[in-house]
Parts: sequence; C-alpha cells; structure tokens
Amino acid sequence: MIWIPDGPFLMGTDEVDTENEGVELGFPQPWYEDERPQHSVRLKGYYIDRYEVTQEAYLQFVRKAGHPPPPHWVNGVYKVGTGKHPITFVDWYDANDYCLWNKKWLPTEAQWEKAARGSKGRRYPWGDVFDAKRAHLSPASDVAMTLAPVGRYPEGSSAYGVHDMVGNAWEWTASWYMPYQGSKLRKREFGMKHRAVRGLSFHSLGHYPGGAYPRVLEVYARATTRSYDPPSERLSDLGFRCIKRENLR
Repeated sequence: MIWIPDGPFLMGTDEVDTENEGVELGFPQPWYEDERPQHSVRLKGYYIDRYEVTQEAYLQFVRKAGHPPPPHWVNGVYKVGTGKHPITFVDWYDANDYCLWNKKWLPTEAQWEKAARGSKGRRYPWGDVFDAKRAHLSPASDVAMTLAPVGRYPEGSSAYGVHDMVGNAWEWTASWYMPYQGSKLRKREFGMKHRAVRGLSFHSLGHYPGGAYPRVLEVYARATTRSYDPPSERLSDLGFRCIKRENLR
C-alpha cells in the first residue's frame, strides 16, 4: 500500500464548458458540471492500495472467507492467465466485504481523488497534459480492448506512486453520488441510491462526429471525472481498491 499524508488537496474543478461541447456531442449536461465547485479538502493520512485488487487476490478471499465467486468465473476460478487483471463483475457489496475481510475500507471519493491528483490538484494522475499512452484507455471508437494486468503503465502513476488511477477498470468508492456543496446542479441520480465510481476504464467511450473522440477521451480521463452505479451493479469494467486508515509506519 501507499501512504497518503495528512493535509489538504484541491477536489473538483472550476473549469467551465464555455463552448458547450458536451451538450453538442450528445451528453446530458455540460462537461465539468458535477465536479464543481472546486474546493479544498483536508484529510487525515491513510494508506491506499498501489494497484487495483486483482483476480488472484480476490480468489483468496473467495476461498478463505467462503464468499461467492464472481458470476463469470468457471467452476469458481478465473480464466487462466488473468490472475493479475483487476477483479471485475463485483458489486459494491462484494467490494466492501473484501475490504472489510482484509481489515480495510473502500476509499471515499475524496480519498480516491487525493491519491490520484496529489496535493497540488493535477489534472491527470501523471500531470496536467493528457497522454493516452500513460493509461489503459481505448484510443478510438472502433478499438476493442480488454483488461490489462495491473501496473502495466508505471509512467501514468500519480504523484504518490499509485497505479492505474485512470484506465483499466472503473473503481467503486464508499461515497454516495451526491452534489458537491455549493453546486447548482440538480440530477435525479443524486442521493443515497448510487455509489460514486472513479477512474474510467478500457472501454471505448462511444462514437462521436467529426473526429471528436480524442477530445472526449481527454476530458473524461481527468482525475476529477465522476460517474455512478447502483450498488448492486456488476460490470465487466468495474473493480475497486482498498484503503487502510491506521498509520502503520
């Protein structure tokens, strides 16, 4: 695990979709709206997993704790050669149970974002300039990809050395999907019915006119990007990592 020190960091963004790009490309709201306003958050120190939880680690949980395996495993075992891939097809309850079994917790949105951005509020885990080659992301609408072993993109690590905070698999957090304090956005999805998920995945983001895909990817790969899923959802590109609150140094 990686130690994330005490102190403040910048959460969210004050960026504005001045050109109305998001709506023109078919998104339900302007880009950045549910990440606003940017605000300073002070957190106590904590540890976070360096990598997303892998299939081989989850198998130990299944066997030792007697937890049901993910539904896509055959005879209760993952596909040969994929042990280092992030565990997916787990709902929020599975992820929470795994963390608790290991005497850990799912990170809050704030804890996840600080580990991804560092104390100075990087736009991406690796810095402020987008580079699709630093993360396991689909580079185009028509490119089919699958999960990759964790840690394959060390050049995309955060300032603290946490890997795969963008790309590979989305990640469950402990937080309900809520508006930030001071937000003027009103969405029916807000409330205690969806859990916030972070980090984007390997899946293509869809088809967009006029070669706009690279621009969409640049926006959605930011460390402040938020999404959500009902806690009972199991997806092929949704996994998790854990935190530990105690200072064990």
